[in-house]
Amino acid sequence: MSSTKYTEYDAYAAEEAAEGKVFDVNGQDWDKVVAAAEELGDERLVINMGPQHPSTHGVLRLILTLDGETVNEARVAIGYLHTGIEKNMEFRTWTQGTTFCTRMDYLAPLFNETAYCLSTERLLGIEDQIPERAQIIRVMMMELNRISSHLVAIATFGLELGATTVMLNGFIEREYTLDLFEEITGLRMNHAYIRPGGVAQDLPSGATSKIRDYLDRMPKRIKALRKLMDDNPVFKARTQNIAYLDLTGCMALGVTGPVLRAAGLPWDLRKSQPYCGYETYDFEVATQDTCDVYGRYLVRMDEMEESLKIVEQCLDRLQTVKGPVMIEDKKIGWPAQLAIGADGMGNSPRHIAHIMGTSMEALIHHFKLVTEGFRVPAGQAYAPIESPRGELGAHVVSDGGTRPYRVHFREPSFVNLQATPAMSEGGMVADIIAAVASIDPVMGGVDR
Repeated sequence: MSSTKYTEYDAYAAEEAAEGKVFDVNGQDWDKVVAAAEELGDERLVINMGPQHPSTHGVLRLILTLDGETVNEARVAIGYLHTGIEKNMEFRTWTQGTTFCTRMDYLAPLFNETAYCLSTERLLGIEDQIPERAQIIRVMMMELNRISSHLVAIATFGLELGATTVMLNGFIEREYTLDLFEEITGLRMNHAYIRPGGVAQDLPSGATSKIRDYLDRMPKRIKALRKLMDDNPVFKARTQNIAYLDLTGCMALGVTGPVLRAAGLPWDLRKSQPYCGYETYDFEVATQDTCDVYGRYLVRMDEMEESLKIVEQCLDRLQTVKGPVMIEDKKIGWPAQLAIGADGMGNSPRHIAHIMGTSMEALIHHFKLVTEGFRVPAGQAYAPIESPRGELGAHVVSDGGTRPYRVHFREPSFVNLQATPAMSEGGMVADIIAAVASIDPVMGGVDR
């Protein structure tokens, strides 16, 4: 490698603070990048991979400096999917905030909602008032979501390495999971189902039996996926000893999730810092010691099997644990006994009559709760959870009003993505596809 160092330009820092040549990565930098490469005197090829490349898991841009097929330098450019979700949440009530944060990591929406709601509930001081049935439903929905997210990771990973059969099988099984989400929440994605104080509504009739059918089907389907990949010589050749990142590297970069557990550390917040009652469930933390792409794949497959165990335990508990799914405090909890009209376009007339027929004071309070929202005591709280990609935490700040003063997420895709150069530099250009896929970044979470 040349001694010339490239660094991304920080508009807020003095240029003198950077080492070597400085150029910005803002979409209009191509002439600078090429000129800098030419100055090295060697034959170098500088290419863009993305931001619309089919193997970059969304609008991710990689600027690669190649010496033949070897990657000498890899730089990651983000921001192409910026949505301003965190800022927008400052202009909505605390409950409405779930409709924004659920859209960050769009493959794991229920985890986004849970992290935000746990932080809000900590500020409200109602953590011990959340109904047990609501906590069980939260755990069950998150574990189903973990399975659907990992299925996308495995399916797209297979497609990017040329295994279209894996992609088809993975997405078929994900469809069955999304069918359950639609049955329970009314939506396949971006549910806003988990809310401060509990969940939006209880399980509909028939949902339990459908989840049982799902539990009967999935172990066989995961086993079929393993048959396609676990001992496939082509797959192992593309993944073993590729994108190596050991425990020291993970710790230095703040990497969490399957990438960290594939380096041998059984760090899982469901065990180390349990929430939603996870300490009462029986499951194992999946780990490998390979530090490579293959190990990260195995961790995700093992985690899906463990998630099925947790979902089954949740179903058993739901049979005996009855009661509300939203906090009893009517000044916080939105109504959780919703009923859809026959046309599927709003509340049923019977439900509206129930609300309006209670009392005028109750109707006024219902109106104020929905339009104005509840007040949260001034302060700040941080609640981390274990998402499919690692530690997802919500740092929520309140000034005592009906809207968040500030919401900031510790998003695992954003943190883990910085490991891309460490995994890729010195390797082959073809291995970058496997490296990025093994991180499994979702750009909606990175660019929130």
